[in-house]
Amino acid sequence: MALVAVAGCAAAEPAAAPEASTSRTSAPAATADAPATTPIPSATPTLSATPIPEAPADTGRPIPAPTRTGWVLGSRALPQSPDGSVPPQETPPELRDRGLPTADLLPPPTDGRFAASIETITPAVRERMGTTWSPGCPVPLDDLRHLTVSFWGFDDRPHTGEMVVNAAVAEQVVEIFRELFQTRFPIEEMRLITTADLEAAPTGDGNNTAAFVCRAARGSTAYSEHAYGFAVDVNPFQNPYVRGDVVLPELARAYTDRSLLRPGMLVVGDPAVTAFTQRGWDWGGTWRTVRDPMHFSARGG
Repeated sequence: MALVAVAGCAAAEPAAAPEASTSRTSAPAATADAPATTPIPSATPTLSATPIPEAPADTGRPIPAPTRTGWVLGSRALPQSPDGSVPPQETPPELRDRGLPTADLLPPPTDGRFAASIETITPAVRERMGTTWSPGCPVPLDDLRHLTVSFWGFDDRPHTGEMVVNAAVAEQVVEIFRELFQTRFPIEEMRLITTADLEAAPTGDGNNTAAFVCRAARGSTAYSEHAYGFAVDVNPFQNPYVRGDVVLPELARAYTDRSLLRPGMLVVGDPAVTAFTQRGWDWGGTWRTVRDPMHFSARGG
């Protein structure tokens, strides 16, 4: 998919031994029915701050425009093999040290301070979610929450993002992103995944920090933790999924070198990773045969 943040996440596997701490230099397919799962705890909707207005009811995706490097995101479909896979790609020079500005789809914080809201799924939000949820998904809409949270962009400006998560972890996710905001960890984009994303041709340059989408784990017929709203992907381009020659997003191969630290990368011991793991979330950056450093899951997997 062109801009789907969770395209690379795989089923869980045992974690490797922790790597040495490294300091920062600067800052989706239809599947068979899932097996029975433990009921998800309910949560009472709460409000952490004044709600932020919803985005306009359109595709929910930024309008493609040239970046400062001249690269137009989502505009170049990648070649596909007969089975639909994309052959290995190299990272274009324009994206090897990616730090693109954020296109605001929601009003940014007016005072530059962190703000967040937690709401049930309204009809307007449900419409914008499109086919990312259907009645056959393993979690009902009543068990999902729509969040808005502040984040710092690579443009060193505060922005407002949104995502859908499970109600049981909604307040925890808000607190995690509060910590990321306080440390000014840069995030490029945070918006709802929509039908337009699922139907788009692969472009390999997506970088959407997101959570819920009803799909299987890569390489599995079982539902991903994203399908329950229990997983979050952060800066997928700077933190790509890697299994053998497969890299997702496809143009993010330059970021498979985890020794060359660049802004937005997630590494062992940094405050962004710690914000999740200290609350018991599993991190795909420590998996063995698959590396998925964008991926955090509240229940593992």
